[in-house]
Amino acid sequence: MTHNEIADTLADLFGTSAVNVLAPGSWQVETATFRLLALLSEDQTWLRVLLPIMPAQQAQPFLEQFFDANFDETQQVRYALHQDVLWGVFQHSCASLVVEDLRDAIARLISLYEVGVNDAFNRLTETKIKEIVQVSKQQGKSIDETMQNLERFYAEGLMGEMDQGSESRERVLAAWKRQLEKLWNEQ
Repeated sequence: MTHNEIADTLADLFGTSAVNVLAPGSWQVETATFRLLALLSEDQTWLRVLLPIMPAQQAQPFLEQFFDANFDETQQVRYALHQDVLWGVFQHSCASLVVEDLRDAIARLISLYEVGVNDAFNRLTETKIKEIVQVSKQQGKSIDETMQNLERFYAEGLMGEMDQGSESRERVLAAWKRQLEKLWNEQ
């Protein structure tokens, strides 16, 4: 893939007004919601496309889930940490890169950005619920007893927000109950 093909692909995807040439072999795409960078290596043989997803501090509780996703879910793009930022990254040799692959990679990067922390949070929550189920079963507790413990934890402020209204608390507890029922027989 040549410089011109990269520039043309970015212009086709985002419009010429959104694409800025920072230096030869270096482009920045500015949209209303994100900033994407496309950078050629010093020897011009590799293209790296980067999209900042969130500050590293915000991603910290979910790093294990983000990096687990690199193996199973992210396909040709990856999560990476650099300069206190969680990035979506795509790297490819220019010699074998074709326009369609670049377009697909950019679409995947945008998808990672749009999902943000949601998928990682859901995976973490499911892991924690599975742990609760496993411990409850080891203790010989039923699903109802486990749910009563969770309700008590919320009432005592050990879980949830202290200033959480009763309606909000009930919605959260209903979600916990659905997840417990879903995962109870799997463990």
